Amino acid sequence: MVKVITYVDGFNLYFGLRDSGYKRYYWLNIRTLAQKLLMLNQELIMTKYFTSRIIDAPEKEKRQSTYIEALQTLCDFNDFELYYGHYRRDPFRCPRCRNTSEIPNEKMTDVNIATEMLLDAVNNRFDIALLISADSDLVPPIKAIKTHYPEKRVTVAFPPRRYSADLEHAASSSFHISRAKIAQSRFPERVMKTDGFVLERPSEWS
Repeated sequence: MVKVITYVDGFNLYFGLRDSGYKRYYWLNIRTLAQKLLMLNQELIMTKYFTSRIIDAPEKEKRQSTYIEALQTLCDFNDFELYYGHYRRDPFRCPRCRNTSEIPNEKMTDVNIATEMLLDAVNNRFDIALLISADSDLVPPIKAIKTHYPEKRVTVAFPPRRYSADLEHAASSSFHISRAKIAQSRFPERVMKTDGFVLERPSEWS
């Protein structure tokens, strides 16, 4: 079997779903989605999900925390891992009114993904790296893997309404994730944690 590790850019996937009007699919089982993207001769070794905790938006923070808790239940299977970047408040000057304010910007996700992809290639953990993202900042690690480990392949799966020509050209292959695959990969309405606590899909995600 061909060994596959999936690397998921959480916010790139989220914004693709949002821009497609797929709010009902936010409650997404990432491990199931990764499994459904495989070919028959491929084996999912690990799924790695990369995100950052939202700041300055209490209701969004609450919904995200519930979702992350649901994802954490997947870690019990030893083939799912969560990685965190962070948000940083950067100064922003309005070009019209010239006032300065702060806006939150996500940091470290692309660095974390690149690091994990390269480490896994060095340690021969995959035959194929499946990257769910359209962030062109990830072109350098893809090129590095293809240069130094030409026997390995990197496939890019573009989220809905997301695309990068640079990523497509750098990758061994690429495709767009279909709505059908996403629709088939949702968590049940209620997810039970190991301590018996039941997580419910946020009512806004319907």
